[in-house]
Amino acid sequence: MMKKFSLKMIAMLMMSLLVGATIISCDDDDDDDPVLAAPTVTAPESQEIVTGESLDLTFDFVAPAGFKSSAVTAANGTAVIKTDGVNGATSGNVVVTFTAGEQPGAGSVLVTISDLQNQSDDATSVLTVVGEQTTFEINANITENTTWETGKVYVLKTRVAVTAGTTLTIQPGVVVKGEAGTGANASALLIARGAQLMAEGTAEAPIIFTSIADEIMPGEIVSPNLDPDLNGLWGGLIILGNAPISADAASVQIEGIPPSDQNGLYGGDNAADNSGVIRYVSIRHGGANIGEGNEINGLTLGGVGSETVIEYVEVIANQDDGIEWFGGTVNVHHAIVWNSGDDAIDTDQSWGGTLDNFVVINPGDECFELDGPEGEMVAKHTIMNGSVYALDADGLVDNDDNSNLDMSKVYFRDLKEGQDFDQIPTVYTCVFENLQATIPDGFAVTDFFKGGSDAFTTNVGLGENTVGADLSKFQNWTWSSVSGQISK
Repeated sequence: MMKKFSLKMIAMLMMSLLVGATIISCDDDDDDDPVLAAPTVTAPESQEIVTGESLDLTFDFVAPAGFKSSAVTAANGTAVIKTDGVNGATSGNVVVTFTAGEQPGAGSVLVTISDLQNQSDDATSVLTVVGEQTTFEINANITENTTWETGKVYVLKTRVAVTAGTTLTIQPGVVVKGEAGTGANASALLIARGAQLMAEGTAEAPIIFTSIADEIMPGEIVSPNLDPDLNGLWGGLIILGNAPISADAASVQIEGIPPSDQNGLYGGDNAADNSGVIRYVSIRHGGANIGEGNEINGLTLGGVGSETVIEYVEVIANQDDGIEWFGGTVNVHHAIVWNSGDDAIDTDQSWGGTLDNFVVINPGDECFELDGPEGEMVAKHTIMNGSVYALDADGLVDNDDNSNLDMSKVYFRDLKEGQDFDQIPTVYTCVFENLQATIPDGFAVTDFFKGGSDAFTTNVGLGENTVGADLSKFQNWTWSSVSGQISK
């Protein structure tokens, strides 16, 4: 018997058919979804990188189907993804950190981007890996705090002044080379009044100042190509301060620097002025002429104050004096001067400090030229505990009538006829005591130590001295020691 359908039942049946038709329609739409465009990746421009260093590279992408993943590979270095793309994003970037290998040459970074439809694209960033820069040219004054780094070479292209209020720090093992030049073009490093030089080498890694002609590199002590008597190839190291000087004015221009350069002024009223630290420093082949009879000393100290630290210093083959003081109050410990073209130790303008533990080897003129005051200010300096290898020097000690110093415990050896300690100063009371000398056979003490200086000088056999320098302070870090120039 055929059932009768109510209106409610008919309505429910129609709704069921409609829902089924809708579901079928949706399935058909999924099957017809279009495949979107594949992603595209853009690499950054080519770059240069130093061996061992790292840099970030940004790769841009467009992914119409949505970002899914990225991958990276590298050549001549390593690469890691620092910042990845955002899942599902249609555009963005991937940041990669590349660390260069140790060999200069070509390098590359390849980044591959995949989208949600498993399509991919890649791009390559081309890199040039270069060796670390180790030589730097300095051709202007230093007007802001600066550091010269261990293992590197700095070439002075001209006279370079560290100006007032500025500190130059030179790390252990640095080599500073001066360009050749004379007159106003002579290269030199000048530390002006109010500036500081923090040149703190070590016995294992001394700081070396030399000529551009010297092929020496960081880590070496002996020049591979220059002889230790070759001089005048560049200027020298000049330290200036605000300590008192005895001159015709409270401050004057240092010799070797043209008057037009006001960085060359020195002298003042601060006896405790501080120009920095100079420690384990070797200065070589300097003394370039800036005018007739006007050369730069190896180490010039003009009005340098007592708070400045200068110790373990070597000056080799300077055309003018080895170390020269112009007033000031700075003390110098453990100094060696070898093959100076003029005097080894020169004091002027009432220097009021102490030279303690030093060696002089083969100066061209005097071992000591000790001058008196040139103005109203009068101070006394002390020279003690030194060993002097006179060799071809013209003289031993050249005093003025008004020289003002005390000298003790100095040993003179390798003397030759004609060399002398010329006189005892008469204007000021000076104390000379406990000098020893090895007098050549056939000569007497009075042949070399004149004007009454024989009274405090004892003749001793070679190597039998009981006074003189502590030579251990110069071992290994000085060219003088390594080449066998110093012995008891």
